[in-house]
Amino acid sequence: MSAELKGFVLVAIVKILVVFTAILVGVMMVIWAERRVSAWLQDRLGPNRVGPEGLFQSLADGVKNIMKEETQPARGADRTLFYLAPMISFVPALLTFCVIPFAAPLPGFDITLPVLGRFAYPGAIPMVVADLPIGFLFILAISSLGVYGIVLAGWSSGNKYALLGGVRSSAQMVSYEIALGLSTVSVLLVAGNVTLSDVIALQQQSVWFVFALTLGFVLFLISAFAETNRLPFDLPEAEAELVTGYHTEYSSMKWSMFIMAEYSAMMTMSGLIATFFFGGWDVPFITWDEGAPSVARTLVTFAAFFLKMNAFLFGYIWVRWTVPRFRFDQLMQLGWKVMIPIALGYIVVIAVVVYTLGALGWEIGPRYGLVLFGVNAVLMAAVLWGLDRGRLLMGSRQRARMAA
Repeated sequence: MSAELKGFVLVAIVKILVVFTAILVGVMMVIWAERRVSAWLQDRLGPNRVGPEGLFQSLADGVKNIMKEETQPARGADRTLFYLAPMISFVPALLTFCVIPFAAPLPGFDITLPVLGRFAYPGAIPMVVADLPIGFLFILAISSLGVYGIVLAGWSSGNKYALLGGVRSSAQMVSYEIALGLSTVSVLLVAGNVTLSDVIALQQQSVWFVFALTLGFVLFLISAFAETNRLPFDLPEAEAELVTGYHTEYSSMKWSMFIMAEYSAMMTMSGLIATFFFGGWDVPFITWDEGAPSVARTLVTFAAFFLKMNAFLFGYIWVRWTVPRFRFDQLMQLGWKVMIPIALGYIVVIAVVVYTLGALGWEIGPRYGLVLFGVNAVLMAAVLWGLDRGRLLMGSRQRARMAA
């Protein structure tokens, strides 16, 4: 085996171990953060007994679930699918993060280890597990598999409440997956590329897409809440109606895997929002992070990506403990009658603007981003005006007219 091949394998193994370990540890930290933030919002203490500030509470819960007795449906269940469903739900959430760049590249190396021999990695080391040229398409393909785990969990349990939760989930996730995909088409139209590293580079050259594609960001954010089954879109596990929904019959570590899948999906969606619309690992207002690869640049850009991702995780938690749950008919009406038509119209408008600017010979840059910002400001004003007048959603005025 050549030194270059050995270096490539070593880098791949290290990145896989580091990223997957970080996700699993991050899930525990996000669960702890949700408990602490919800306690802060509700003016109570939250977990504060196990470890400093209750930091080890999630670890204690994990140990409890490992030691807890397994329960199985007594009858009417498909045992094979019942055991496979948690894994089918959990694995896509982990795989999706593999194509998200989380820092600036590291410099290559050429070292010799005792017994193992020489390891070499020529060129910069990309800080992403798999720098796929079809990274965005990979995300859409893999993330769509998560719904199978939830649907199969409901169907294989032989429980009507679980089945209803699974059916709700399939309808919800398929509906908002369409809006999610359409909302990112605008990013692809402007970037002209489906590689996430190139999307970040283009935002470094012009402006973050949250300014250039504001309406696309809003659509993506709402769809991300629905895709991860978080309030106000947690209809698949509405405890007031379905006991706990699709995982009613699950306990111990099988139940924990569904919770881990939900929080892993939250982390992945937060990373995607940061990458698509907030420059990924780009540090704002400076160009130092765009220089030659170095350890210092990698650490600083990783810190920037970490802060952006955690800001959106805080948003997930904040919304959960602030906004009430939608009714299912409101959920579907928002998805099919509002999100998808707006996303389709938005694609047409952005395509026309991009084509026009290209015909004028404009390159990606601050001036290009300023024009897109103006277009999005007009579109946001039009959408908010239309929604506020009760024309698309059933607002107070429309209900008053119907009552009269």
